[in-house]
Amino acid sequence: MSTEAQWRSSFPGLSGVSEEVSRVLDRSAKPVHLAEGTVIFGPGSPAQNLLLLRFGSVRVQQLSETGREIVLYRVQAGESCVLTTACLLAFENYSAEGIAETDIEAILIARDNFDTLISISKDFRAFVFDAYSRRMTDLFLVIEEIAFKRMDIRIAQKLLELAETSARLHLTHQQLAVELGTAREVVSRQLKEFERRGWLVLSRRTVELRDRQAVTQLAETS
Repeated sequence: MSTEAQWRSSFPGLSGVSEEVSRVLDRSAKPVHLAEGTVIFGPGSPAQNLLLLRFGSVRVQQLSETGREIVLYRVQAGESCVLTTACLLAFENYSAEGIAETDIEAILIARDNFDTLISISKDFRAFVFDAYSRRMTDLFLVIEEIAFKRMDIRIAQKLLELAETSARLHLTHQQLAVELGTAREVVSRQLKEFERRGWLVLSRRTVELRDRQAVTQLAETS
């Protein structure tokens, strides 16, 4: 595999494309390296490139009219950004922002080349729309959780997700609120209740789980 083509190995969905499509991809691929904290796109800006992430993590979040933030999804290594896909297909501007959570390495495919590949390659279309459909399912789950699931259960589930490798979490109440799409005051009130029960200990920018079993039991409540 040539040096130019090595990037495609990061995306299994591109493994079956034809030689013609491979040449178009390799010719149009623009590698970029962005530092942690870089705003990759924002509301109102046009989508100019398909984003394929090789390394790192990108957080896609939306800001409501009241100023409340919510994390819609994350793009991880080996994935494409489906909001970018949607904007490219619909010729619309972004309605949310994407921020590099870590230093990232990505491949950009310019709009003209994206349009060409969509029109000539069944395999490329399958790659794009498979990612799109899976992410849409995830977004519907986010909406369902916000609309119908109890906040104490959601907080317990998020704490366990974030504490997968360590019982000590370095995050603020505001950061947790953004993850859950709710107000900081709601999160703070629930965390203090968990602390009163002896499930965790709160300190500045830190949440330490003390009774994982109790938090797990709440998280598994139907």
